[in-house]
Amino acid sequence: MNIQTPHQSAVSVAVDSRSRVAALSVLAAVIIAVAVPSSTTFAQDPRPCPQPPCMAAPAAAAGDTIPLSLETALSRATGESQEVRLARSNIALADAQVTAARSAALPQVNGTINYTRTFDSPFNTGDSGPTPDSLRFEPDTTASLAERVRYLEKNAPLAGIGGIGSLFGNLPFGRANSYVAALSGSQPLYSGGRVGAALKIAGEYREAAELGLDEQMAEIVLQTRSAYLRALLAQELERIAEAALEQAESFLAQEKLRLETGTTSELAVLRAEVSLANLRPNLVQARNAASLATLDLKRLVDIPLAQPVELTTPLQQPSGQELAEARIAPELLLSSRAAVLASDHQIAIKEQQVRIARGAYLPSVDLRVNYGRQLFPDQVFEFTGQSWRTDFTAVVGVSVPIFSGFRVQADVQQARVELDQERLKAAQLRENVQLQYEQALGEKQRAAADLSARQLTVDQAQRVHDLTVLRYEQGLATQLEVSDARLSLLQSRTNFAQAIADFYLADAGVLRAMGSDDQGIGARRLTTPPVPTPPVTTPPVTTPPPSSELDAALRSVSTAPLRLP
Repeated sequence: MNIQTPHQSAVSVAVDSRSRVAALSVLAAVIIAVAVPSSTTFAQDPRPCPQPPCMAAPAAAAGDTIPLSLETALSRATGESQEVRLARSNIALADAQVTAARSAALPQVNGTINYTRTFDSPFNTGDSGPTPDSLRFEPDTTASLAERVRYLEKNAPLAGIGGIGSLFGNLPFGRANSYVAALSGSQPLYSGGRVGAALKIAGEYREAAELGLDEQMAEIVLQTRSAYLRALLAQELERIAEAALEQAESFLAQEKLRLETGTTSELAVLRAEVSLANLRPNLVQARNAASLATLDLKRLVDIPLAQPVELTTPLQQPSGQELAEARIAPELLLSSRAAVLASDHQIAIKEQQVRIARGAYLPSVDLRVNYGRQLFPDQVFEFTGQSWRTDFTAVVGVSVPIFSGFRVQADVQQARVELDQERLKAAQLRENVQLQYEQALGEKQRAAADLSARQLTVDQAQRVHDLTVLRYEQGLATQLEVSDARLSLLQSRTNFAQAIADFYLADAGVLRAMGSDDQGIGARRLTTPPVPTPPVTTPPVTTPPPSSELDAALRSVSTAPLRLP
């Protein structure tokens, strides 16, 4: 039988108390660290909230503090943020590509102006020397009529030689200076249906780009709503840590007062001081997490990081109507998802590309018109007194493909394979969208069930804490029991706050799976009058992220560059 002296018993209790308090403090730090992810946490300087999910935002820090509600955050994120401007730039890019595609159906007109200086030419044979007397035709104008008639009758054939020289003397061949101004135009008249298919592709591509923007906007809304909720949660966890610290400080003050009156020991005061010291790092960690969460929210809503903000939308317990499950029919789900609608346009584009490939078997007809003006001055800048010569032609050409080395057959086969692939991708996308919706709905149901359980736990932990403090004041409980009750209350309050945030995050996931970007839904759910309930703390149950296959399928419905022959 082991018998301990009173001194040994007190030392044993003290050692056990310090070890348990240290372990519980480490547990609280881990809970706060896990509950608020470092990559999505924010900061404020909130005040303790006696009843938890009143979780209103802290008071404005300064005169330049910006009040930021959930509606305002969503409005800024979808209208002013860099992410939205980047997403909308894709529409401008699509418009440019559509314009380029439509240019194939419009006339092509070009103008040219050329100056040519000829230094030597094969048409320039040089000086051929004097004309022989036998070939000269030089009638004497002073001779008598009879003599002139006889000269004409004798030398009439020689007059043609001089005429030939004057006939070809004004041709443009070999001229030293020449100016040519020309306009040329071409217009396809028939291309085997390829131009019409290209125009249809342009329209489908523009629609697909707009739907891609809708999908990106819905993703931005989800990110902003999630960031706002995590910021509220981080601030609430900070208030919980601050309230626990104030409670420990008050308890230490009571212990010191009891020590002065002789109703407690110095060991009890030391225990209270150790418990208080262990809670201070938790508060610092919670404040850092809240600061990072707020910075992430500012980034999404395009607010300068140094600008103070006050989150005005409270995080509160959802009502029974909000907890109720609301399903939609699969047909409605698919018809409301922009990614699914964009995949239909992608299929239409592939069908037109098959038509374009098959059009290479057919002949093409085009019209070409050329109009030009030419000038051949003796000097470079001698434009006065010169006459411009006109050159005007029109050509209708017909091109008939005869043999292309089986290139056309290969293009048609490739286009058909790509069409089949696009249809299979669209079918997979529909299945993945339905799966994503079921996952999000299941997570919302889990969060609702967890929320009910956490509420009951908070009520019980609060009552246990109050009774333990009362028993300690009456000398029926130890200080270790008070510390245990305090930490249990802190953990249960944190768990409850996390459960509320998880529910709203899951609800946002359901809206995202439905393809909805209705900003009023989440805002309306978060602005009803708060229901007084105790504060919160427990390891959060995070929503499992969508599978990589689902993400890849959703990303596959993108506005790929427009391909035209």
